[in-house]
Amino acid sequence: MLEPHQPIALFAEATMGSLNAKMAEGILRYGRNPAVAVIDSTQAGRPLRDLCGIERDVPVVATLDEARALGAEVLVLGTAPSGGRLPEAWVAVLDAAVAGGMSLVNGMHDRLHPRFADRLRPGQWVWDLREAQGGPPPIGMGRAAALGNARVLMVGTDMAVGKMTAGLELTRSLQAMGQDAAFLATGQTGIAITGRGIPLDAIRVDHASGAVERMVLEAGGHDIVVIEGQGSLLHPGSTATLPLMRGSCPTRMILCHRAGMDTLDELAGVRIPPLRDVIALNEAVAHAAGALSKARVVGIALNTARLSPAAAQAAVQATAEATGLPVADPVRQGADALAAAVLD
Repeated sequence: MLEPHQPIALFAEATMGSLNAKMAEGILRYGRNPAVAVIDSTQAGRPLRDLCGIERDVPVVATLDEARALGAEVLVLGTAPSGGRLPEAWVAVLDAAVAGGMSLVNGMHDRLHPRFADRLRPGQWVWDLREAQGGPPPIGMGRAAALGNARVLMVGTDMAVGKMTAGLELTRSLQAMGQDAAFLATGQTGIAITGRGIPLDAIRVDHASGAVERMVLEAGGHDIVVIEGQGSLLHPGSTATLPLMRGSCPTRMILCHRAGMDTLDELAGVRIPPLRDVIALNEAVAHAAGALSKARVVGIALNTARLSPAAAQAAVQATAEATGLPVADPVRQGADALAAAVLD
């Protein structure tokens, strides 16, 4: 629905610069559309580089009216509150956007199209990203293992450690090296950026691996596919990694980790084991004691956004020494070292 030429405003009220605004940040970094404004009344007037380190001259404004005056045609909900539910305080803003002729991109679990369907004018639309398309997926059958291409799955030590960002940067590096590589989105931000993919967390668990499998098979003509990761095998509330492994039958994996983390972000009682052990866990689960195809972790994408440049470099070096694998922060350093590991 979202045409690449349409100007967008990113709604990130009271969250810009926090983990909850990762959709807004992802679109600002990698999106195809011209972004004319970020809406956050608590940060209005501040430069993006101070809030999230993104070097773009997109103004942070306080109101929807300001964003519309800058030419925004589409309002993108760029924040993911806890649980992915629509806050009641946002309803008035969405009502005003639709009444003013704007279209909506919605990454929440709550569908907005039914709410606004009878108010939409010709050419106006609501895109609910977490609404699965294409009918019920088949049950996963491990068919991706028969493909002759390389399938790279991004896995993580926790939620929100940069799996999508690392995957996009890895795909860019592979393409810059002349490789036929494609990025397969499995979450709302990746779908908004690329215009296609599956909302994995909106698919019934029995069909989740089948949805991944169908997407990977459809992209089987590419020499390399990079599959966006979700969740973590370490997180007690996450069930996403297993269907990603079963559906994609990966040949390689990249482990994504935030430097300095030794427990899960929101569950301080859950310790992150040594990365060598996390690597062994992911490889063992992918291989399923020899029943399924083997996949190696070939590199580590280290998120050093919270560190100074010197501390970041030290963390990259220490992680490489501890694991014996290529390590890079894809945002700070680019993903060429990880791409080379994928091609090795």
